[in-house]
Amino acid sequence: MRLPQIMVAPNGARLQKADHPALPITNGEIVACAKSCFAFGAGAIHAHIRDNEGQHILDSGAYRELVASLREALPDMAVQITTEAAGRYAPQHQMQVALDGGADMVSVSIREICRASAGEVTHFVQECVQRHIRLQYILYDRDDCALLEQTLPEKDVSDPDLQVLFVLGRYGRRPAQPTNLAPYLDWMETRALAPDWAVCAFGPHESDCLKEAAAKGGKCRTGFENSLHLSTGRIAPNNAAKVEDLRILLKN
Repeated sequence: MRLPQIMVAPNGARLQKADHPALPITNGEIVACAKSCFAFGAGAIHAHIRDNEGQHILDSGAYRELVASLREALPDMAVQITTEAAGRYAPQHQMQVALDGGADMVSVSIREICRASAGEVTHFVQECVQRHIRLQYILYDRDDCALLEQTLPEKDVSDPDLQVLFVLGRYGRRPAQPTNLAPYLDWMETRALAPDWAVCAFGPHESDCLKEAAAKGGKCRTGFENSLHLSTGRIAPNNAAKVEDLRILLKN
């Protein structure tokens, strides 16, 4: 189960309809968005769910419902759920949702789950392996890279099937630049690692960052979670337009 070249992250934990009217929040909207994004080249969806007030939640039952709907509508599109805490959840809850959410792909922030004890994290990772749940570890900086090495066995860190996401920039605080990729590339080169890696980039320069990542052999996560902009600088009408824009950009 390798990462696709393009994964769409259509909503995230924070944006609301007031930020963009095409932001998908309900299950029906997320499934419809996934269909259009798949048609334009997204091989997977990174899914967040919201409560009735549109607030970010981590709920196993709600995830299972969404995952089932996505699989029925799009059997050839991979589904990844998030365990992002967004300041609301403890690592034990995040790990349980990863195990019980019904998806076989889950993203986890290494710094968030490592707020739990080393024993809890080790048990969680082993349980995911037994249940055939593929984790993608979110890394925000070189310190997270070091934490990943401290947390996982050496054989897992060196495994080319290890999935990681390098985050460039920060939501609402620091727009990403292509140069932000350099520390991660240096980490992989210095440690002679070749994981299955992808990049997401916050802010208006997302497209430049993703093009740089693809040129270096990485994969791309795009969508309203990270940026509302197209490569032209215009605001995208919807997530499918961002996927199409990126697919064309990567061909040039």
